[in-house]
Amino acid sequence: MNDRQIQSGLSLKRLLPILVVVAVAVTGFILLRDSLTFETLSDNRMDLIAYRDDNYLLASLVFIGIYVIIVTFSLPGAAIASLTGGFLFGLFPGTLYNVLAATTGAMALFLAARMGLGAYLENKMDAGSATVQKLRKGLKENEISVLFLLRLVPAVPFFVANLLPALVGVRFRNFVLTTFFGIMPGAAVYTWVGAGLGEVFEQGETPNLGIIFEWHILGPILALCALAALPMIIKAIRKKDGEV
Repeated sequence: MNDRQIQSGLSLKRLLPILVVVAVAVTGFILLRDSLTFETLSDNRMDLIAYRDDNYLLASLVFIGIYVIIVTFSLPGAAIASLTGGFLFGLFPGTLYNVLAATTGAMALFLAARMGLGAYLENKMDAGSATVQKLRKGLKENEISVLFLLRLVPAVPFFVANLLPALVGVRFRNFVLTTFFGIMPGAAVYTWVGAGLGEVFEQGETPNLGIIFEWHILGPILALCALAALPMIIKAIRKKDGEV
């Protein structure tokens, strides 16, 4: 067995990071699914505001740290965390805090998956069929566009957009870049909703978390999706013209 095979093979040491993520994710889902909710935020809102007012810098760091943990381990409550960022820190810097935390958590999950299974699966794809090779080549040629689309399309779960790129061997730099900028539209929407929670709390209502699917929000996001897909379309047209 050569060095590449050794490095790409499965072993407990390589799998340990992703196994830890899975174990914490399952445990967190069981223990926290009824805790990280809008009702919990509503019940503790005054204490959170008081703590923020007395310890703004520390509150910011604690919030970012908790959000990073939620994303890294795919725990329930990411949407509530985004709302909390807006509620406590406003549209800005709330959006910045949300984007930084979500990107950092995504990076950690990406690296854990890449270390555990990514190299092994990448090696398998390298030795795969002609169809697999063709799909892999297409991804490599349009990596930035595909990654942006994964982030911009609201229907793609966040943890899927974190894990899938790691398992198919995309460049880490491109993953970080497209994550940071690609999640900004959605993060801004949820932070904006969170920034208006004071009035929602007073009226005893719940926020509309489906607002991102309303046309006045979804329309611009779909336009960004089309923009992200444009380089792939141009490449396909040029390739077709070249073949003709």
